[in-house]
Amino acid sequence: MTTAMGAALRRIQLGNALSAFGNGFTVPFLFIYVAQVRDLGASTAGIVLATFAVAALAVLPFTGRAIDRRGPLPVAVAGTVGAAIGSLGLGLADSELLVISAAAAFGAGMAVIQPALATMIVWCSTTTTRSRAFAMQFFLNNLGLGVGGLLAGQLVDTSDPSSFVRLFAIEAAMYLVLGATVATVRLPRAPKVEDPVPTDPASKGGWRTLLGDRAMVQLCVLGFVMFFACYGQFESGLSAFAVEVTRISPAMLGIALAANTAAIVLTQFVVLKLVERRRRSRVIALVGLIWTVAWVAAGVSGLVPGAHGVATALLISTYALFGVGESMLAPTMAPLVADLAPARLVGQYNSAFALVKQLALAVGPAAGGLMAGAGMYVAYIAVLIVCSLGISVLALRLGRRLTFAQDNPLVARDRERARVRKAEKASEQQQSERVPVAA
Repeated sequence: MTTAMGAALRRIQLGNALSAFGNGFTVPFLFIYVAQVRDLGASTAGIVLATFAVAALAVLPFTGRAIDRRGPLPVAVAGTVGAAIGSLGLGLADSELLVISAAAAFGAGMAVIQPALATMIVWCSTTTTRSRAFAMQFFLNNLGLGVGGLLAGQLVDTSDPSSFVRLFAIEAAMYLVLGATVATVRLPRAPKVEDPVPTDPASKGGWRTLLGDRAMVQLCVLGFVMFFACYGQFESGLSAFAVEVTRISPAMLGIALAANTAAIVLTQFVVLKLVERRRRSRVIALVGLIWTVAWVAAGVSGLVPGAHGVATALLISTYALFGVGESMLAPTMAPLVADLAPARLVGQYNSAFALVKQLALAVGPAAGGLMAGAGMYVAYIAVLIVCSLGISVLALRLGRRLTFAQDNPLVARDRERARVRKAEKASEQQQSERVPVAA
């Protein structure tokens, strides 16, 4: 990676961290803000949360094409402007129509930013440095969210709507800072994507090429199950299970969520060293097993009502184990998407994977909420244990479709370097043997 690429990547990471910091000011309080502070009711708050997902699903099918045609930088800047307008609109909205409209602008802007930033990271990294770059992005995201949330907790006052206006204004400002930061980045003229999967030259459509790529399709299926079984349950089924079955207090639930963030922040780079030279498919399979243990721990926490301390510890362990698994996925999934993508379709592949994530984040909370609302907690835990085991099975099947360079790029690089050195040494030896010995 060149010095210019490294400088561009650091600037992208800085802007991303600042936007996550701003996002942390509002994420924990959004439901309360809409339902109670603006007095619009829980149903409107639910519609607002759903609007984020709907807006993302509406724009993501077109985002990849825009990135590949125009480049990721202008798309990212447009996304930050949309997110800033939506965030400020949420802070100022005092009616149902205005708050939903602002949520749509915010959700669309956020959805555009994610694949655009991912593509910029791909362009500013190589196959062998990409895992570390995405691990750093994930680490800074969680650190920014955590710090922002802690500061917001000191500023917010549910009896004073103006305190929430201040929070949303800070978030909007941070998105504008992200836009200004990435606007100054000097990207390389072409993405640094090595060893893409073969594609049909006659295929002009990005979606047609992607859907014909069996490895990418399998990765998208795997991603859907993964996001459904973990991220899609945090704000719905798992929270309901924790309160209704394990009987922990809302304050203790906040500690459990903090344990998830702490596990990510504390283990990210330790985990990176352990997994970056391992086969990606096997790392993902191991995450499935870890999450299986996490869901078993959650289930057991509901079976020991007499030992409240043990039940609470088990549930907090569930959130922490999810964090460890997320730390393993950060340097694995996004780089794998990039390494599967043909150079001309990096944006399309990133957007497609973001679309899969949004679908899972829309279906997951709905399914979890319905099962929790019906009191089907045993079936709920069983379904998610099966999904977690399914992650392991799907990951191992995906591994059979990947080239060794895609599945383990660092080791593949080292082997290639060793092969080249061996060939050069053999060539030098042959040349020395051909030189006649002086009489």
